[in-house]
Amino acid sequence: MARLLSVILNWRTPEMTLRAAEAALAALDGIGGALTIVDNDSGDGSYERLSAEVAARGWDKGAHPVRVLQSGHNGGFGAGNNFGIRAGLPGGERPDYVYVLNSDAFPARDAIRILLDHLERHPQTGFAGSHIHGEDGAPHQTAFRFPSVAGEFEAHLRLGLVSRWLAGSVVPLPVPVETTRVDWLAGASLMMRMDVLDRIGLFDERFFLYFEETDLCRRAALAGWPTDYLPASRVAHIGSVSTGMKTWSRIPGFWLDSRLHYFAKNHGRGYALAATAAAVLAGALWRARLMIQRKDRGDPPRYLRDMLNHHIRRGFRMIPAASRKGRS
Repeated sequence: MARLLSVILNWRTPEMTLRAAEAALAALDGIGGALTIVDNDSGDGSYERLSAEVAARGWDKGAHPVRVLQSGHNGGFGAGNNFGIRAGLPGGERPDYVYVLNSDAFPARDAIRILLDHLERHPQTGFAGSHIHGEDGAPHQTAFRFPSVAGEFEAHLRLGLVSRWLAGSVVPLPVPVETTRVDWLAGASLMMRMDVLDRIGLFDERFFLYFEETDLCRRAALAGWPTDYLPASRVAHIGSVSTGMKTWSRIPGFWLDSRLHYFAKNHGRGYALAATAAAVLAGALWRARLMIQRKDRGDPPRYLRDMLNHHIRRGFRMIPAASRKGRS
């Protein structure tokens, strides 16, 4: 039987995390392995609350044992999940697969089994991810192409003619209705082959938040391990509970850091500069249209200015993090 390590990362959402763990345990019925909850140094009593509740519910002694670990440092999404992955299965066993689930995501009873069966049947596939939808059933856009200069221009210009012309570079993909190979998937519900992680490394911890899944899937793809999207594996997701993305009044520095690091690491500083220039130029043209058409701007205040200033401050003195095929 395949051994699966499931990891849920908590940061100041213990009740939500317990709800996600409960849904995961139901979906893990009959699958060998264990579930690890990592508290990412919440500092609000989350670790104590989670530990006590896991013991009170008997989850630590169940068929699919649950343990709660304290990372001791909030290094972000990738670092927290890496902490759980490195801990391995109870007793130090190596899992065959790793399943990462957001603390505000709730898999259907067959969602995890569908991912596992797919990877078992397709040994050349590296990662597999779920169809993510809101609690109202509305699908979330979680399947993407890799970012590029052309993709940055298209996304910020928002002009139908150009979008059709650059159709092969548009980053968000239409929500697939059948099993589909994609460049990368959001990490709300993502299963990974441990052999692949052993080869390419875990999440790059220099990404605090955002772009870490993009980078990991790209490294896997370059090593010959593609990613598949499985619409039959359904997971309800609230979204942005820990990050607060839906309420951002300004684009945060960690998002800009991650974006710049992704382009510089994978393509070099010159390409990163071109990507920022494309975004700023297209964004400026979009804003010029707004003066006539009175459309919603669609970006946080000072978005372009913040992006440009960030690149000036960080981009020109930044050392590329690794070669394109380098380990995290």
